[in-house]
Amino acid sequence: MFQAGPRIGFIDVLISEIFHSIQGEGKLAGIPSVFVRTSGCNLRCGWCDTPYASWAPEGENLSVDAILKAVRKHPARHVVLTGGEPMVARELPELAAALRREGHHVTIETAATIAPDGVACDLASLSPKLSNSDPGPLAPEGWRERHEGRRLQPDVIREWLDGYACQLKFVVGREDDLEEIRELLAGLKRPIPPEDVLLMPEGTDAATLRKRAKWIAEICRETGYRYAPRLHIELFGNTRGT
Repeated sequence: MFQAGPRIGFIDVLISEIFHSIQGEGKLAGIPSVFVRTSGCNLRCGWCDTPYASWAPEGENLSVDAILKAVRKHPARHVVLTGGEPMVARELPELAAALRREGHHVTIETAATIAPDGVACDLASLSPKLSNSDPGPLAPEGWRERHEGRRLQPDVIREWLDGYACQLKFVVGREDDLEEIRELLAGLKRPIPPEDVLLMPEGTDAATLRKRAKWIAEICRETGYRYAPRLHIELFGNTRGT
């Protein structure tokens, strides 16, 4: 399992962006939410749509108080902690607890490679990475091996499932991804309702999403899994702050 080491310069939380939009993915799609996007990730997914928070992390170090102040500017009760990988941020537990104290519903979007360790969370949106997430030949030296070694941590996924309300969200780009999903779910040995398993088409433009939607929706009809659109791309395109 990936163990975060000392974070020199991470006295505060490195934040890529904070914005008010609607949740575009998962069970809570359509709900107005404030998104707090941390910067930094322990993976390098080849299809990552937020490389500015993952492949080449950028942002500003903000205190938890400063983040709370930014969140308070918006009327939404729901707050989504996302990334990058938010669980690599040392101060994330403090931030999540502070948001909960202020009455927010907290969703954490994570690849489930880092144990929750009691973090405050109302919905854990787990997105275990399949083999289709390979960084590809353009990845910096050593990252393909690190990504492959970290991308699936079944024991960590079980910790999340055992302690939190969860959804399991899989990025699907090809039909044979389904067998990989089935094997992963069977190996977890947990009673996961099929409607908590979400299949989301891979793509960053509406045309690609629509092309994959039909056969993914058919798989959902056959299995009972939930089809998960990417509503924010349909509405706003693949742009920051949405």
